[in-house]
Amino acid sequence: MPTAIVTGASRGLGLALARALAERGWGLIIDARDAGPLNEVATELALTTNVAALAGDVADPAHREALVAAAGGPVDLLVNNASVLGPSPQPALADYPLDTLEHVYRVNVLAPLALIQLTGAEITINVTSDASVEAYEGWGGYGSAKAALDHLTAILAAEQPAKRFYAVDPGDMNTRLHQEAFPGEDISDRPPPEESVPGLLALIEGDHPSGRYQAKAVLAA
Repeated sequence: MPTAIVTGASRGLGLALARALAERGWGLIIDARDAGPLNEVATELALTTNVAALAGDVADPAHREALVAAAGGPVDLLVNNASVLGPSPQPALADYPLDTLEHVYRVNVLAPLALIQLTGAEITINVTSDASVEAYEGWGGYGSAKAALDHLTAILAAEQPAKRFYAVDPGDMNTRLHQEAFPGEDISDRPPPEESVPGLLALIEGDHPSGRYQAKAVLAA
């Protein structure tokens, strides 16, 4: 049974992907900050596969080490999905509180790299955003963190050509993070995260070269 670590798996894209991997026979180590929703997901997934659920913050080194230890052996797939938006509504970058920005970078950039270093996984998916390549007003904190994650992914791919490193933009989705990004707006017209999962599975199960991908464009390529 191949083993995957999926962070931020109690809701949204992480949950949708964890369900799909469980159906395909992957053993799972999942995490989220809130224990209640995470344990509910673990109970569901345990009907299909072996699953270990650890509540915690990926910015915490001890939590990261616990995730890797729970694998009990080699990690075949690492999905760095957990991330934080930052303040909502987001401040202009010129006014961004630096201590808050530091936290955004710890969660969205440094924690994924730390897990990559700890796991040595054959396949890594770093969930990114179109905000990493487009200069959206008011997205300076989140967007610049995801841009750093993109470049980090590309450098890892250049340094370790025998492994696969993907930065994947899942596109707009009807998730809590997207709602936080647009406070007070109706985002019910956004597609559910399940629609982005087939592209992620195509990368995991296929032989696409390392790189940056849009999830919904993978199947069309």
